[in-house]
Amino acid sequence: MLLFFFVLKYSLDFCVFLCFSPINHELQIVALKSLFFRCFSVYPSVKTVAFPLFLTKKRKETEFLVTTINKTLRLYCVVLSCLPFSLKLFSSKPELKMGTCWFLRLVLVLGLLGSCVHGLGVNWGTMAIRKLSPETVVQMLKDNGILKVKLFDADQTTMTALAGSGIEVMVAIPNDQLAVMGDYNRAKDWVKRNVTRYNFNGGITIKCNNFRYFITFAIQIQLLLSPSNVVLRNIEASTCCTSLRELVYTEKEKWNANLATPKVNWYVAVGNEPFLTSYNGSFLNTTFPALRNIQNALNDAGVGDSIKATVPLNADVYGSPDDQAYPSSGRFRSDINDIMTQIVQFLSQNGAPFTVNIYPFLSLYGNDDFPFDYAFFDGAPQPVVDKGTGIQYTNVFDANFDTLVSALKAAGHGDMPIVVGEVGWPTDGDKNANIGYAIRFYNGLIPRLVGNRGTPLRPGYIEVYLFGLLDEDAKSIAPGNFERHWGIFRYDGQPKFPIDLSGQNQNKFLAGARNVQYLPAKWCMFNPNAKDLSKLAENIDYACSRSDCTALGYGSSCNSLDSNGNASYAFNMYYQVQNQDEFACNFEGLATITNQNISQGNCNFIIQIVASSSSSLTLSLMAFVTVLLTFLFL
Repeated sequence: MLLFFFVLKYSLDFCVFLCFSPINHELQIVALKSLFFRCFSVYPSVKTVAFPLFLTKKRKETEFLVTTINKTLRLYCVVLSCLPFSLKLFSSKPELKMGTCWFLRLVLVLGLLGSCVHGLGVNWGTMAIRKLSPETVVQMLKDNGILKVKLFDADQTTMTALAGSGIEVMVAIPNDQLAVMGDYNRAKDWVKRNVTRYNFNGGITIKCNNFRYFITFAIQIQLLLSPSNVVLRNIEASTCCTSLRELVYTEKEKWNANLATPKVNWYVAVGNEPFLTSYNGSFLNTTFPALRNIQNALNDAGVGDSIKATVPLNADVYGSPDDQAYPSSGRFRSDINDIMTQIVQFLSQNGAPFTVNIYPFLSLYGNDDFPFDYAFFDGAPQPVVDKGTGIQYTNVFDANFDTLVSALKAAGHGDMPIVVGEVGWPTDGDKNANIGYAIRFYNGLIPRLVGNRGTPLRPGYIEVYLFGLLDEDAKSIAPGNFERHWGIFRYDGQPKFPIDLSGQNQNKFLAGARNVQYLPAKWCMFNPNAKDLSKLAENIDYACSRSDCTALGYGSSCNSLDSNGNASYAFNMYYQVQNQDEFACNFEGLATITNQNISQGNCNFIIQIVASSSSSLTLSLMAFVTVLLTFLFL
């Protein structure tokens, strides 16, 4: 049996040729030449790179083909652009009978369903002392094929930069605005200013609604080429592929018509983890009214069918009782059970998902008794057995997710869609927060997501947003020093470590932010000639209170510095924040400026970036307010 399946993505100007034949090597060569002749005769301008791959076993063929398709191309381009070439080839080979078409059916269906994954999203936080321009970040997202982003506000400059980019967006209402959204008129105004104004062709794109076309197409191909059909078994490949060709072009016309006027689905995140126990109930009475008003405002604006309001919640809103500590016993927290039930019912009524933030890292943080390997995905030595179901759990992510599934089931909505709004691993600020563990975590997580493995109680696709995109050196460190180090990119938009977002574990450094401008190559360091060291500790505290010294903490990247090194690190961080002002590197004679990089080992003494216009304006306003208050109170 010989199968030729040509894959072309014209936007990338290359193709992959997959050739399977256990019969005759010469026949492979002849068919290969024939295929390329056909390709160039139809698309002579295409620059083609071919990779002939010869396999002999169907199982290997299937696994390899699905892996290759998922890794190299978006399959909708494959089907719509390249299938005609394959069909031409099939129709010209009368020896290709139903067995080959059956294999094509398997490949198409598996590939279609696999590539219908909308892709990973990322959280784009902006709590940084110096921010990259939104345009720079959007370009960085596009350069890395990241087409989904979750925000924590509705900043106009960010939204404007995203408009027309094709990147799907989850826009957000901060917790401090929830009370205001209790007024329906204010909620309507917010929707008008931050949602509907961008809801046009070329505006903000969120979740183009083409998934049903993939599924319909796959099902039709299955029905057309099913080997269980006795009649179709006797149809020669040419007849089979002629019918399939007609189906392709019919579906292509439907698809293009739909794309001409795309429906865009938004998520509006109402608050962010408003029911955290550490908030002491501050947002218990304002979250659900805000959710209800925002969704109703979306409905009244005529966009409620495609734009859904949801509430990103921390995993602490549910759990299992101490005497039944396994996922199948999951229930919502007793003190918020009533409000959670109301929220879940409202989400269900409006077709909105439940959004949860899951952090395996936090299971380790501050808990030395937690089984370390259970936080990752490469196999815990002693799986946790759910006594209610008998399921063995080898990682805390699956167990946590399934606890939520059980809680939703207990609330009467066990089939509610779940979005993981945040999941990730920090790279500094704690003994367990480092690049090595981050790589291990993502190497386990991403292939599972891309492969649509799901969890034991909810197998299949899970929509996930990684946390986060960039380090944020102005975030609160109340939860821990690691809070400023969640990014897969550094503060300057440069990648921290190799990672493969396609899930194939072929790690490489992502594309960094372009054209980033840095301050001059100057650092502030401890003055070795300083005589009076009595105020050294006081000056270090001053510098760290106005900059980010979290890397100096226990187990962090700069924890091994000596006392002079600690002082240099603190002084330099403050100096960079102050735009390398000469007077910001004095500290009562304890510091001096140097042109030599004083980084040590894994401890990086940064040079700050030149602030974007929005950051400059913010810093200018802060400076003006500081001067004004000083003048008033002197």
